[in-house]
Amino acid sequence: MASNVNPTVRRRRLGQELRRLREQKGMTAEEVADRLLVSQSKISRLENGRRSISQRDVRDLCGVYEVEDLRVVDSLMQMAKDSRQQGWWHAFGDVPYSVYIGLETDAASLRVYDPQVVPGLLQTEAYAAALIDGALVEAPTADVEKRVKVRMRRQERISSPDYPLRLWTVLDEAALRRVIGNDQIMHEQLQHLIKMSELPHVTVQVIPFSMGAHPGVSGQYAILEFPDTADSSVVYIEGVTSDLYLEKAQDVQQYSVMYEHLRAQAWGADRSRKFIAEVADGYAP
Repeated sequence: MASNVNPTVRRRRLGQELRRLREQKGMTAEEVADRLLVSQSKISRLENGRRSISQRDVRDLCGVYEVEDLRVVDSLMQMAKDSRQQGWWHAFGDVPYSVYIGLETDAASLRVYDPQVVPGLLQTEAYAAALIDGALVEAPTADVEKRVKVRMRRQERISSPDYPLRLWTVLDEAALRRVIGNDQIMHEQLQHLIKMSELPHVTVQVIPFSMGAHPGVSGQYAILEFPDTADSSVVYIEGVTSDLYLEKAQDVQQYSVMYEHLRAQAWGADRSRKFIAEVADGYAP
């Protein structure tokens, strides 16, 4: 695995198990909240993995659900302990999209559609710096530099010799035409994109302007899949002040179908690579 203990994934897996125990008991989140004298929103956040779960929370919930098997209780308590450990990204301080990073770190495959820019995992450092600096209005230089470092660290999943991330990227032609930084940065970025697309576990496809309307016109999204079948797939949609995580089977299925149509309508990998090279030549000094 990518990490011995991934707190984000542990928290999510523990939340799924607690939800299963509640449903098995035939109780609603509101009923559990009333029993424990806490808010219903707390129970919901514990179950969706968006909130740290203490061992006391687990003990109290197991009591409400009348879990008699001590081995089950001990296992859940250990998961709660693991979920409170820190991932590598915590060393960088407050990272607003830390939940996503935790999921990405443990994912087996990632399908990304981006209509505006080259995805973070395939960005050069110069491109990332220019992009983040332009996107974060009035952000201190230190914040921009921190985000760039985090983005470069995330890319280690692509080059991992033991557990490389299977990455499939569909880009709109606009992502290649939008000049981030300057022509030199764009030339180097597109050359890097070509190089990365030649890796056996990385696929890059381009949807040209001539395609017109297509299933991706609604915006960027990513679908994460995990090696453990106990971990359901997640659709991630990035926002300005908050992000959206969709985990319901019907939501994931709908976005997966959209992605299949995107892949079918985009140029194939070889033609996309040639087109990227042509656009890169236009930025060459």
